[in-house]
Amino acid sequence: CNRNITTTMMICHRYLLATLAIALSIERGTAAGSHSSWRRPSCNSFATVTSENTRCASSSSITDDALNLPLKLRGGSTIADDGDITDEEEEEEEEDEEEEQRKIQQQKKEEFEKLSKYRTEQQILYQIRSTYLSEMLALRGVPLPTITSVSTADGDKPPEKVDWDCAMCTEENPKSCLYSFDAEPNTKVVAPLGTDQWISLSALNRLRRTDPTKVEPMWHSRYSILKSWFADESEFSMLQHVGVKGFLVSSVLLDGGNGLVLRSLLIMTVLSVIITLMPLLEFIVGRIIVSAPFWAQWTTWGRVVRAGFPLKLLLGQLAWKGVATTFSKLENNVREYIVDMECEILQESVPLTVGVDSVEEEEEDVSDEEEVESEYDNLDGEDFDSYDDYDDEYDY
Repeated sequence: CNRNITTTMMICHRYLLATLAIALSIERGTAAGSHSSWRRPSCNSFATVTSENTRCASSSSITDDALNLPLKLRGGSTIADDGDITDEEEEEEEEDEEEEQRKIQQQKKEEFEKLSKYRTEQQILYQIRSTYLSEMLALRGVPLPTITSVSTADGDKPPEKVDWDCAMCTEENPKSCLYSFDAEPNTKVVAPLGTDQWISLSALNRLRRTDPTKVEPMWHSRYSILKSWFADESEFSMLQHVGVKGFLVSSVLLDGGNGLVLRSLLIMTVLSVIITLMPLLEFIVGRIIVSAPFWAQWTTWGRVVRAGFPLKLLLGQLAWKGVATTFSKLENNVREYIVDMECEILQESVPLTVGVDSVEEEEEDVSDEEEVESEYDNLDGEDFDSYDDYDDEYDY
């Protein structure tokens, strides 16, 4: 609104100045004409016309000069004859300067980002090199921290070895189970020594065979369960109670060569069965080949027989894949059966350490030892009496 008012005022000033310029030019022309007529009263018509044209031309030139003069406004700004406002030009110049400054700042920012990226990469490489040198020096006996020493958070400890307690879950004395809500009655449950975090022995053994990574997190990774309870070199191992049968099942079939022994025995068994049944298989295949229904389908399987080698190779791959899948299923079924056998062996052989049954077993052991000692004592007494009788008879 203010801008429109200012523009209107400037236009009015232009028209006033133009009017004054015209008036001045007319007045000057009139004065010149009267002066010339006073000095030269006689004048032909041609000169008169010429002087009038000259006055008109001079007046028009003066008017144009007055119109072409720029108007100065308050504040120092001016308006040219063509109507262009110099404030807009100044704003455009300021915008151009701002754009140039923005481009310069953007360029500086990109250069700073490139420099920061380079320094970060160099810092990472420096840290990796220092870590590698620390590992190498630690292997040579230099006492330096390594990745292993800082792999656990502050305050945490690596899983520790722990002994176990075994109890019997009965209907009168039920036990909770970490793997399920309650353990089945008449089954053994185990827990780390001094805790009540029980788990069924069969469920624990089956879990370590199917997914060992889920065993230790059940106790929040506080105890090294697998290395403590199921390793041959551990002093707390349960496998020391399984005997020869458990050794063959656990250490040979399941753990031997990471399952290679079981797979080899299964392959040998399948080949032995095939060789044993080879005459019967030859007879069946021979009867099928010479049968009429088989040759009646010649238009179907004849194309496969006469096909190129790539198709036969593809069919062979599909057949091998089917055989491998079937063998894998057979191996899994056999492995599950052997794991169930291992669970039964552990259920029978692992001794009880908590509960009434464990006390009764200890009392029975103590009573057996006392009976044996009393028998030895009786034998010793009988022997001494016989020796005394023999001495008396000899003396008599």
